[in-house]
Amino acid sequence: MESLSFPILNPLLASGSSLYRKQSSRVTSSMSSSVSFATGRTSLSTVRRSRVGVVKMQAVDEDIDLKQMRDMAAAKKRWDGLLREGKVKLLTPREAGYAIQLSNKPLLDVRPSSERNKAWVKGSDWVPIFDNEDNLDAGTLSKKVTSFAMGGWWSGTPILSFNKLFLSKVEEKFPKETELIVACQKGLRSLAACELLINAGYQNIFWVQGGLESAEDEDLVTEGSQPLKLAGIGGFSEFLGWTDQQRAQAAKEGWGYRLVFTARLFGVILAADALFLGAQQLGHYIQELRGH
Repeated sequence: MESLSFPILNPLLASGSSLYRKQSSRVTSSMSSSVSFATGRTSLSTVRRSRVGVVKMQAVDEDIDLKQMRDMAAAKKRWDGLLREGKVKLLTPREAGYAIQLSNKPLLDVRPSSERNKAWVKGSDWVPIFDNEDNLDAGTLSKKVTSFAMGGWWSGTPILSFNKLFLSKVEEKFPKETELIVACQKGLRSLAACELLINAGYQNIFWVQGGLESAEDEDLVTEGSQPLKLAGIGGFSEFLGWTDQQRAQAAKEGWGYRLVFTARLFGVILAADALFLGAQQLGHYIQELRGH
């Protein structure tokens, strides 16, 4: 039985850690150069050692990224095998909706809380395979800052960590013979959950292809403040309505939906303009004070 390589199951999480390592290598290189200049003894050998160190760190980063790509390819091969062999049965969102309503099959939602809290299937059970990382230790804070700076502010993608209690929580809720439908937002993490459940002894596992995001409004009975399609977006792009999911929603809703985000865009432009003018005025004021 092969074990899952969890860091690569969420590509954004993997890329965030990779960016963190690269940022650390830059900081280390910068510190070594600063120390050399401060002591006044910068030598050619010191520079060479520094360059060699940076090259080695970059090589390690590339090796880790390559390993993650190989692990992802291996995981995909295993998941394809589970589907091909019929160990995991495939359902479309509409078929899942029929199975829930007509056969009373339970739906296991494995999404993180940031997605689950926005929208969920009525009557579904929630046990996240990954959840939002809420620790405030130095390592986690560094990852959050790096992720935010490298695009998290725009996409709103959270830092996630594997839920070590996932299997035990599922086993508390469902016997091994349960016919269980497993779903996440896009379909990737739920496949990882299906593999874990099959390896733990569950025999009747159904996977929602494409995730809950691919469901149409009539496919599933939902609850929450947003449509299921919008549960996986966030950040400034969501605020402005510049995501693919929101554009698709705007095509359905019409001009009223578009006007809300157009007004937000104009508000952002006006706020940025006001800040720029305020900074200019502050600069002039400081220059006048220095002149006196």
